Amino acid sequence: MATRTEPIRVKKPARLPRELVGSTSFLLKRLGGEIKERVDDGFESAGASPYHFTLLAVLDEGARETQATIADALGYDPSYLVGLLDELEKRALIERNRDPADRRRHIVRLTPAGKKTLAKLRALYARFNEEFFAPLSDEERSTLHELLYRLATHHDPRFGNGQS
Repeated sequence: MATRTEPIRVKKPARLPRELVGSTSFLLKRLGGEIKERVDDGFESAGASPYHFTLLAVLDEGARETQATIADALGYDPSYLVGLLDELEKRALIERNRDPADRRRHIVRLTPAGKKTLAKLRALYARFNEEFFAPLSDEERSTLHELLYRLATHHDPRFGNGQS
């Protein structure tokens, strides 16, 4: 008995309405969701999360005097931050020590293992960025960054440190 093979038909995705495609905020939201998913998956495969990455990056700039300072810098709920710090401390990526001047406070620092993990996560993150922004030239990437940075500094004072 001869079998007849039918061509496999791939259904084209439905097109988005022009109104949405014409909306910059819609495009940013969609693209943000796409890169978030890629970054989450990539960091998860490395045994980390984007939250771990941002915490390690903040601490790489120097010890923070309080957990509240870290939470404020990142816009994290302080109670959520404590759980993240606990995870990093269990993995010996950070250390928390009582502040000798104020026993109620903890000084949080990166450990050498934390610096090594941060270097790996930075390399992953750079690869995500390179892949995601591949359709843009270096000049276009720079322009996009400048425009997004201008918006960020307008809407969130934490970005207004003059560095991009």
